[in-house]
Amino acid sequence: MRPEFSDLSRFRALLAEAPPPDSEAAQAAAARNGQLTKPPGALGRLEELAIWMAGWQGDARPRIAAPQVIVFAGNHGVAARGVSAFPAQVTAQMVANFEAGGAAINQLARLAGARMDVHALELDRPTRDFTQGPAMDEGDCVAALQSGWSAVREGTDLLVLGEMGIGNTTSAAAICTALFGGAAESWTGRGTGLDDAALRIKTRVVAEAVARHADGARDGLDLLTCLGGREIAAVAGAIAAARMRRIPVILDGFICGAAAACLAHTVPGALDHCLAGHLSAEQAHGALLDRLGLVPLLALGLRLGEGSGAALAIQIVQGALACHGGMATFAEAGVSDG
Repeated sequence: MRPEFSDLSRFRALLAEAPPPDSEAAQAAAARNGQLTKPPGALGRLEELAIWMAGWQGDARPRIAAPQVIVFAGNHGVAARGVSAFPAQVTAQMVANFEAGGAAINQLARLAGARMDVHALELDRPTRDFTQGPAMDEGDCVAALQSGWSAVREGTDLLVLGEMGIGNTTSAAAICTALFGGAAESWTGRGTGLDDAALRIKTRVVAEAVARHADGARDGLDLLTCLGGREIAAVAGAIAAARMRRIPVILDGFICGAAAACLAHTVPGALDHCLAGHLSAEQAHGALLDRLGLVPLLALGLRLGEGSGAALAIQIVQGALACHGGMATFAEAGVSDG
């Protein structure tokens, strides 16, 4: 789907015009759920997931036939401040690993039957150090949003989003601090495994960035421009494109959550089509999910990124739909419902 915006104002307008779920399909799915051969509520959250999916797919018996996993990669100028345990060139090296099929996300996407696409966004042109000025100008942010928007394939019926970018937990922490307030220490974690001294540097960088930019931002998109990265903006663009087409989305960890938060801060309800795939081990992810009103499907202590936790969660949703669509009703099975 070609982007329908060329500036942030039009992107904001499109986000505000996004369609709601199909209430009739959701109601029909709820009615079917009440007739299946089980006690009411016996499948717990799986029942809620099936009904939720029905609303977004517009089908009382939803199914997953064409899931897509997209990993966006970008480089951050702030990485030069010593905020990561790894050098910036690891981003390109990991992109090559994704393309060769050697990363964890490749295995998990394959296991779930999902197509996987990798989009590297100008890795040779990192964003600017956002303690010195905005990470991106509006043109850069719009281009990254457009990349995400265009990456969602026709026919996709469930979308998983992931990211790769050395320094991007610093960007995500700055976005969350600016959006939700509180001390930088509350939102800044160890990322790829920082020691105490490096964590203090990272926290100071986050505080400096927020002090420089937060007061001048109107909404989450302004903060995305000032504090984000190209891969974070691309995640936001893909979330928005999926919403326009009523494609359900499974978000990955803290960084994808920060991208999503920029949309939610800009237009209330912008994440109604999103699930949280998992609770990551990054310290502030739980607080971010609480602020977004999202309850994770899994909590396995993952902190890899790449979309790994969200890809694993595809199978939870598949299980919910298999039960909803494949179980017999009491009438079909000849079982008394009481």
